[in-house]
Amino acid sequence: MDLSLLTRKSDTEWWIQPHGRMRVPGIVYATEALVRDMDAKVYEQVTNVAMLPGIERASYAMPDAHWGYGFPIGGVAAFDADRGGVVSAGGVGFDISCGVRTLYTGLTLQDIEPLKKSLAHELSRSVPAGVGSVGRLHLDDREMDAMLAGGARWAVEGGYGTAEDLERIEEHGCMAGAKPEEVSAHAKKRQRDEMGTLGSGNHYLEVQQVVQLFDPAVASAFRLRERDIVVSIHCGSRGLGHQIGTEFLKRMAVSAKDYGIDLPDRELACAPIASPLGEAYLGAMRAAINCALANRQIITHLVRKSFAQIAPKAELSLLYDVSHNTCKVESHQIEGGVKRLFVHRKGATRAFGPGHPDLPAAFSSIGQPVLIGGTMGTASYILVGSGDSQTRSFGSSCHGAGRSMSRHQALKQWRGRQIIDELASRGILIRSPSSRGVAEEAPGAYKDVTAVVDAADSAGLSRKVARLEPIVCIKG
Repeated sequence: MDLSLLTRKSDTEWWIQPHGRMRVPGIVYATEALVRDMDAKVYEQVTNVAMLPGIERASYAMPDAHWGYGFPIGGVAAFDADRGGVVSAGGVGFDISCGVRTLYTGLTLQDIEPLKKSLAHELSRSVPAGVGSVGRLHLDDREMDAMLAGGARWAVEGGYGTAEDLERIEEHGCMAGAKPEEVSAHAKKRQRDEMGTLGSGNHYLEVQQVVQLFDPAVASAFRLRERDIVVSIHCGSRGLGHQIGTEFLKRMAVSAKDYGIDLPDRELACAPIASPLGEAYLGAMRAAINCALANRQIITHLVRKSFAQIAPKAELSLLYDVSHNTCKVESHQIEGGVKRLFVHRKGATRAFGPGHPDLPAAFSSIGQPVLIGGTMGTASYILVGSGDSQTRSFGSSCHGAGRSMSRHQALKQWRGRQIIDELASRGILIRSPSSRGVAEEAPGAYKDVTAVVDAADSAGLSRKVARLEPIVCIKG
């Protein structure tokens, strides 16, 4: 990105001053090095988002921002329905409610090392992964609608977990306002056999070791200690979410002129929040959020069964589950008053600080766990929400490392077997049905996750708590 187009406010805050049709500024949170490495499309997309009706305060980009569909991945924007604000399918993304959940095991590296190969085999056997992967569940029409309305609560009621799990999930495991009737028959068909599956791309199931603590007090409150073993699950709403995004983007693009919306980019197709189309999308999107929450809950059940076979002393209780492709209705302070806003987070994670009423009781005085996925060859991080993020980014932070090259470029540079062998030599076991998928997700195809996390910490979006490194990774 060309730095001459930006106004530097601090070491980690850069402004795109309003110009042309922009209604608010664009704000990029990143170090100079990260900003320089961002593709020019990020500048263009942040600017375009700032032109949408009803946008409040600013169009934001997180430190991991890169080019996406309409909104940049790592983009955050909030809209006021009372001022003609819009909801954009491109501002949520295709993998609706893709997110991360992390589980304690109560084990250490010493406990897990002799069991590593057996555990890798059992996890890869138990949790289907990859393009078109199917699970053991087949949902009929009634069960599909119940799942889309009930989310992780539906899964727990079906025996996939415990009521205690729901206390550690956003929205307590169920997104209100879901409308299964707004989800097309084709989207439901795509999901009928995909519950309890990881999918492909950057999704993963990882066994990880806590290797470093940055805030011992918060780490203790999160029950994290050095050398502890945790399990992280990264996936979303699979084919159903992708189909919803595809269908509603087309409908929004066709209807934009009817609503008097002059789109700066067709990919920013949107509809007024208070319109029939806007309400239909929100109902379908919320159903997809519930699909993702149920999916991660079922995978958690499968992980627990696998550990019971290989490491029966493992605890497998839930630390937290947070999504990063959503539009949520939240209350935020705007110009001296509180407004009810529709906050889009695309490739960005909610990061509420201490005292926020939506946090579980266990984290009320501490802040929300912020789960940042890295790559299978580097590290992931656990951060904690900052009170400053409420005013700086609508309570949002980065969600991962962010790609630095396309999947096509990665395939030109790496081969899957090469990556698997290299990581095995470092003690990291990779299990995947697709050598091509491993190459596309090569660690070198991503930004430096440590630099991204350090920028989020420095910018006051969230604070570092712990660094996690992979031991076993199941990839699609």
